[in-house]
Amino acid sequence: MARDGIRLVNVFTHQGQGGNPCPIVIDAAALQDEDMRAIAARYGHESGFVRPPSGTDSDFTFRFWVPRHEMEMCGHATIGALWCLATAGRLDAEQMRIETRSGPVTGYVENRASENPSVEISQPVGKVVDLTRTQEEDVLATLRISRSDLLDLPIQNAVTSRVKTLIPMKSVAHLQALATDMALTEKCCERIASTGLYPYAVADQAERRFEARQFPKSSGYPEDAATGIAAAALAFGLLRNDLVPRDSGRITILQGRAMNALSEIRVRIGFADGRPVGCLLGGEVIPADDHAA
Repeated sequence: MARDGIRLVNVFTHQGQGGNPCPIVIDAAALQDEDMRAIAARYGHESGFVRPPSGTDSDFTFRFWVPRHEMEMCGHATIGALWCLATAGRLDAEQMRIETRSGPVTGYVENRASENPSVEISQPVGKVVDLTRTQEEDVLATLRISRSDLLDLPIQNAVTSRVKTLIPMKSVAHLQALATDMALTEKCCERIASTGLYPYAVADQAERRFEARQFPKSSGYPEDAATGIAAAALAFGLLRNDLVPRDSGRITILQGRAMNALSEIRVRIGFADGRPVGCLLGGEVIPADDHAA
C-alpha cells in the first residue's frame, strides 16, 4: 500500500508471513531530517529513504531512521527499498551501487522487471571480538541469565556495518524464554559498545539453520522481528566458532518467533583463497496489507 508517497513492505518473510515491516520512500530528495524521523515515529519501524547520489560513484543514496534517531545502515530497509524501486520500474540494471552512512553497498536484483524481484545486498567481511569476563557478566545480568544457559562459546561483539553482541544460547527453548528490559539493554549496550544484543541458538547445524532475537540498544521498541545487519554479523560469528563450514553455502537465520512474526534471513559468505571476503544478505519481500499502517 502506498500512502503519502510511503510504501509499506514486509522484509525477510518466512513462507509468506512474518518479516519486518518497513516504510519506504523512493522519492525522498525533498525530505528534511525531521520529516524522515517523523515518518519512522509514525509507523514505529525502521524506515528507508531513497535520495539522489552525491557523486558519480553510486546510483542512489539510502538513509535510514528509527523513531529516535538516524541509523548508519539498515539491511532490511535497503532490501525493501531496492524491491520497491524494482517493482516501480525505477532500476536500469540488476546491479546497483548505494551510498550509506556506513559505507558503500552493492545491491543485486534478479528479475527486476517482475512483480517479485529477488534482492541481495553486499556486506563487508565481519570482525568478531570476544567480550571480556566483566563484559560477559554485564550481558548475562542484563538478560537475567547465567553461564549455564549458554553454549560453551564466548559472547562476542561482531560487526559488518553495526556492532551486534552475539550470545550463544544453549537451545532454541532457552532463546525463546528470554525477556528484555529496554532501559537495561540500552545501558548495557553503551558499556560494551554495541548497538543491540543478538542472542542465538542452533536449530539444525547440518542444515545451517539458526534462530536469533534482536534487542536493540535505542530504537524506541524492545525487539526486532528481523535484523539483517545482525544476521550478517552472526554469520561471521558462526564461522569463527566453527558452527558453519568454510564455504559459501546458504546460512538461514530465523528471527521473530517470540513476536509471532517468524522471519527468515539468508546469508552467503564469500571466500577468496579460503579467506572470507564479505557476504551477501537476502530474503523475501512482500507488500504489507492495507491494515498494516
